[in-house]
Amino acid sequence: MLETIRNAWKVEETRKKLLYTLLIIVIFRIGSVLVPAPFIDTNVLAEWMNANSDNNALGYLNMFSGGSMSKATVFALSIQPFINASIIVQLLTYALPPLERLSKEGEEGRKKIDKISNFVSLILAVFMAFAYYLTMKKNGAVTYRSGFEGVFAAIVIVTVFITGAMAVVWLGNRINEKGIGNGVSILIFTGIIANGPSGILNLIEVAKTKPNPYVFVDLFIILFFVFVVGFIVFMNEAERRIPIQYAKRVVGRKQYGGQNTHIPVKVIMSGVMPIIFANAFVSLPMTLAIFFPPKDNGTSWWDKFYMGFQRVFSYRSPLYAAVLFFLIIGFNYFYVSMQYNPVEIANNLRQSNGGIPGIRPGKPTSDYIQRVLSKITLVGAVFLGIIAIIPSIFAWIFPDLGNLALGGTSILIVVSVALETVRTLESQIMMRHHKGFLE
Repeated sequence: MLETIRNAWKVEETRKKLLYTLLIIVIFRIGSVLVPAPFIDTNVLAEWMNANSDNNALGYLNMFSGGSMSKATVFALSIQPFINASIIVQLLTYALPPLERLSKEGEEGRKKIDKISNFVSLILAVFMAFAYYLTMKKNGAVTYRSGFEGVFAAIVIVTVFITGAMAVVWLGNRINEKGIGNGVSILIFTGIIANGPSGILNLIEVAKTKPNPYVFVDLFIILFFVFVVGFIVFMNEAERRIPIQYAKRVVGRKQYGGQNTHIPVKVIMSGVMPIIFANAFVSLPMTLAIFFPPKDNGTSWWDKFYMGFQRVFSYRSPLYAAVLFFLIIGFNYFYVSMQYNPVEIANNLRQSNGGIPGIRPGKPTSDYIQRVLSKITLVGAVFLGIIAIIPSIFAWIFPDLGNLALGGTSILIVVSVALETVRTLESQIMMRHHKGFLE
């Protein structure tokens, strides 16, 4: 990776793209940390977030924003509205025929779908900004809460958050056009990396206050996470190759076809999307507990049932890890089924005089591809599930290390984005130094 970056830096064009990407990252971090929204008491908000963002939707939003949500800065919503909008539009593409037709129209269709995604992200940004304002107002973090001042403050706060969310989308698009890598992924990567120092400092602090046994536990966790990073890299590059052989055709005196190739099937085809979907579901009970706390100080039967339900779905609960694990497997199968259509692949092979050696064309080919996909999907789903629940197991065994509950998802996203960016750099360097046919 370092060698690739060093080689890219030697090329002037690539160096300009790297510097431009770095400039966008700096602007993003300034807006996420140093520019707070007006009329908000950030101290009150930070205390409330520290006490209530433990493994719920707020915790995940705060992680993706690099901690800016707990500071109520202009980029507090970060890229999350656009991510949710992209997921919604992508799911609707397979459900609505007009969107499905747009997805098959090439570059023009992709541009139209991007416009629809931007519009949906604006709607979600309005909803999330208003919900975030109501949450802060309910917990006393808003300076003006009544009268004309309260209405004016609400309009300003919501407008600032909406504008910040759309500005983040614009920054991501600038990286796509003039920088290196996928803009949205780079901004998510930046936000997660920004939380890294606080996690390391927490490990050091725990080791200082309780040297026995946490000194050895911290060392084990560091070595274990290094192993996890290496394993993620291995699994991210792993693939199952389905052999394809094209029949020979003789046209006049020329022979066409006859070559052998393969269909690459990635073990982790869906990336981190199943983990994001599953976390959204399992964190819902803990999130509802913030907005609808028990009213009778836990004395009534309903309050006792409600509080017990929250304990069951706490990230320290074994049931939480089990539910998360099986939801990830289910969502992984769902996401892969939308990306791969064995019947369509089999029809395309038959139309191009291709086939899998030893498998008859048509339905036997589609059945064979389906069996391969099922096995590979299961392997990838189990891997994603294990990566997601390992930090929860650590937090369950060692309560003082509860900040590691988001570690598995974070590491997987960071490593995947880093590998994707390095591949982009390598492809651009290769294109730059390609000798051509005449040399």
